[in-house]
Amino acid sequence: MNRPNPSFTEKPAAEQTFDPKYAELHCITNYSFLRGASHPEELVQQAAALGYQALAITDECSMAGIVKAHNKAKDCGLKLITGSEFTLEEDIKIVMLARNRTGYGQICSLISRARRRADKGYYTLWLKDLQTATDQIIIIWLPATDQDKNRAYGNTLKAWFPDRLWLGLEIFLDGQDLKTNQRILDLAKDISLPMLACGDVHMHNPDRKPLLDTLTAIKLGVSIKMAGRLLQKNNEKHLRTISAIQRLYPPSLLENTLTIINQCHFSLDELRYEYPEELVPEGKTATQYLLQLTRAGALKRWPGGVQATVQLQIDKELQLIASLHYEYYFLTVFDIVQFAKNQGILCQGRGSAANSAVCYCLGITEVNPAKINLLFERFISKERNEPPDIDVDFEHERREEVIQYIYKKYGRHRAALAATVITYRPKSAIRDVGKAMGLDTHLIDKLAKTVSWWDKKTSLLERFEEAGISSRNRVVNQFAELIQQILGFPRHLSQHVGGFIISSGPLSQLVPLENAAMPDRTIIQWDKDDLEALGLLKIDILALGMLSSIRKSLDLINQQQGATLTLADIPAEDPLTYQMLQQGDSIGVFQVESRAQIAMLPRLKPTKFYDLVIQVAIVRPGPIQGKMVHPYLKRRNGDEAVSYANDAVKAVLERTLGVPIFQEQVIKLAVVAAGFTPGEADQLRRAMAAWKRKGGLEHFQNKLINGMLERGHDQRFAERIFEQIKGFGDYGFPESHAASFALLVYFSAWLKCHHPAAFYCGLLNSQPMGFYSPSQLVQDASRHHIEVRPVDVLHSHWDCSLEYAKKTALRPGIQRHAGQPAIRLGLERIKGLRATTALRIVEARKIHTIKNLSDMAAKALLDQGEMSRLIEAGAFKSLSGNRYQSHWQATGIIPRPPLLEVSLVTERQDRINLKAPPEADDLRADYESLGLSLGRHPMAILREQENKLKYCKKASELALIQHGRFVQVAGLVTGRQRPSTATGVIFLTLEDETNNINIVIWSNMLERFRAAVLRGRLLKIKGIIERQASVIHVVAGTIQDCSRLLENFSLKSRDFH
Repeated sequence: MNRPNPSFTEKPAAEQTFDPKYAELHCITNYSFLRGASHPEELVQQAAALGYQALAITDECSMAGIVKAHNKAKDCGLKLITGSEFTLEEDIKIVMLARNRTGYGQICSLISRARRRADKGYYTLWLKDLQTATDQIIIIWLPATDQDKNRAYGNTLKAWFPDRLWLGLEIFLDGQDLKTNQRILDLAKDISLPMLACGDVHMHNPDRKPLLDTLTAIKLGVSIKMAGRLLQKNNEKHLRTISAIQRLYPPSLLENTLTIINQCHFSLDELRYEYPEELVPEGKTATQYLLQLTRAGALKRWPGGVQATVQLQIDKELQLIASLHYEYYFLTVFDIVQFAKNQGILCQGRGSAANSAVCYCLGITEVNPAKINLLFERFISKERNEPPDIDVDFEHERREEVIQYIYKKYGRHRAALAATVITYRPKSAIRDVGKAMGLDTHLIDKLAKTVSWWDKKTSLLERFEEAGISSRNRVVNQFAELIQQILGFPRHLSQHVGGFIISSGPLSQLVPLENAAMPDRTIIQWDKDDLEALGLLKIDILALGMLSSIRKSLDLINQQQGATLTLADIPAEDPLTYQMLQQGDSIGVFQVESRAQIAMLPRLKPTKFYDLVIQVAIVRPGPIQGKMVHPYLKRRNGDEAVSYANDAVKAVLERTLGVPIFQEQVIKLAVVAAGFTPGEADQLRRAMAAWKRKGGLEHFQNKLINGMLERGHDQRFAERIFEQIKGFGDYGFPESHAASFALLVYFSAWLKCHHPAAFYCGLLNSQPMGFYSPSQLVQDASRHHIEVRPVDVLHSHWDCSLEYAKKTALRPGIQRHAGQPAIRLGLERIKGLRATTALRIVEARKIHTIKNLSDMAAKALLDQGEMSRLIEAGAFKSLSGNRYQSHWQATGIIPRPPLLEVSLVTERQDRINLKAPPEADDLRADYESLGLSLGRHPMAILREQENKLKYCKKASELALIQHGRFVQVAGLVTGRQRPSTATGVIFLTLEDETNNINIVIWSNMLERFRAAVLRGRLLKIKGIIERQASVIHVVAGTIQDCSRLLENFSLKSRDFH
């Protein structure tokens, strides 16, 4: 090994016969958050372009960017070295490089130890941590200025890393190089250490220096101007040309970089996932145990015997699972699902896993393979050579029980959540960059508010102009440029919604672990794309609010009726349920409650379960952009003939009337109509998903169209199929996934149809979820003649509850649903009230007779803050009569020891009766405290007070107006949607006292009335009625923001992407 201690008196490079080669061994990416100014891919590509022999990615105490660099390095043919940079607690800065797979595991373990012992976003590593289990790591030491400490630390490091410790020399032309060079040379001689060149690279080219300064300022929490000397002195910390490096360093230091890379042989491709093995009983193999469980499950699913075709499917799947050694994966998921079911937690597998008959037998999914056309290759394929991906939904309020079960069973050293990379988006970029540039905070806030979620990068300057800021200003242009550069930059790691990785041994040997922001959670440093790129197993433990809602609704029904109703007891194919859906009455119903779905239901008119499968899948960007919706509806309604090119195509498309709606159909079509192998067809599916971002469909286009032509299909048919395939590039459902969701559509719709009070109560007790706020759900319940009763300290529990109808007077205009209980709003609705307070109230009224506020305050031990929150919510009205009276009586409650049994309200206060507050005041208090009101709708009050709303039609009156007629409407903005397929159109939902009003705003109208559309809370709209069957829209012509009329109310709108 060449390990010289060079002198800087060697001949200039130009006078030597030296072929310059170099490997950069110290380089951080933007995954060293707010330090690196380039993406991993940019650095790898630039290093390859500059002719580097290799590049080491050495993010600070992190492997978060290494997979992205690895993928790019394979594309570029560049050798990638894996490592990490650390600053130890003793202020020692080192770079670690992995020599091999063992060394990689050692670095990951050190990162995990350092991260786990510190708060999220930080790490703590001591010199003593390097003493053991580091024998396959190379250390590059970057000494500080204190030479006495350097000698002491250097001797320690040299003893622990014999022949694996190098001194790194980094030259930046910053005026300190001579001192630095001399200090390093002296240290190298004093303790006999070899040296090498490295660049402390922070960016792929010098043009990123302004962004680097901006990131530094953001990290320090100061402006760039105030950061001063804390910024990099120049732009030298980039990937320099080899000729530039050659002029700075002696040849021997460049040669030593090559010595290092010749010792490093690790690639991420060597990583292999090992499944947990303890789930298999002693004496059995994993294959035998999975077969046993599958047979037992099949017997439960089909007590009368398994159909021959289904048995063939099961046998085929088991053979493929065994050949790919995936048994442990299925057994792991089965164990988790069994735990949930044993705890009474509703769960259901979905996604491509629902294509598996084995998953159905194991109880993981609920899609019956005898009723749905499954395509197992969509889930597992030998040709695809990648692990399966099973998604399981659990009740969102009880998923934590499942997560903690996994941690308890496998330990936090073997189980962790995948990461999600939080990146800069327009609003956060504007705020952070603006602060770093020292712009006025009010201006920053104004600019951030002008940007919408759909704005493209190129729209920034337009938005600035709209805010009255000239784009010709130099500072504004620099501001916009920095925002453009920082968009998409990683900001920090968060936890994935539920993607778990579970291993046989310590996970930290595979990927570093760190603490999540939530307590008792551990995450890995890779996201789902990284895991997929490396072929590593992930189990998605997902939360679904509708499962919580359904379970709570069933519990309420069983409590009220003394029944034991389960999902299995819900009758299939109920005609009344389908009649309700055909009318578009689906607010609150899973998956079909969006505006687009509600509009589709009366057109599609579902009459059986498979119609719901189509309903779920067809209102998606894939079928819409593939122009499949109208042909399907025309054929369904008999307006267009159904034809098939041949029997093979008919077998694939017959159930959807010749129109491909599901991903599985696209895959099967490629096989039967164009001669693709199943593996090639799955590659087509993957290309479909990525073509808009990466391209790559051209190869498949030629193969698909030529294959169809060769098999006798005409050119128009082939091109139409390809255009439909391109539509799936945005988002298309697999049939199995749509079928899984359709089950929940049916269950929730049946509950709404037959047990509406329990249905709405379950929804209210499962918030937040879905498209609709509690206020909107309460109004829909009222439209279905379900009585909703107010929060009341004498009757309310923590959650909303059901009360069978007493002979109480209803509000004017409200009818009671025959046979249905009333809904009592729960104390949980009161803003700021704790569950423990509600528990004391419920216990107090069980034991004592409560006659007045003072009784409740005394028996429930309510403090002043709790009393105030209850009064503002109107929870004492049954005791006092109104809010004013409650406030008056509460003033007489004198603080006292809790055991004193004396009256807390004076006779004088009891005798004084105050008038109720004005209606608007009561309404405002309701919305501020509860987020909803059982009083009159704000629009009903405003119509009486405001002339400008006098000629506006109510939602209930629109059904009487002919198509194409001019109309004025007004209402509260309850939702904004801009689907990706909508080509600039905004769908707005207004709410008045009678119902919702659907507004269509085309892109030209959006530009004219942008501020009103985006920020208005109460809008008046003049437009044209458009109607198709029972679906009514108003196409906006003019839009007026009337939000000032709501000054006495506290109302919010909801935005959806």
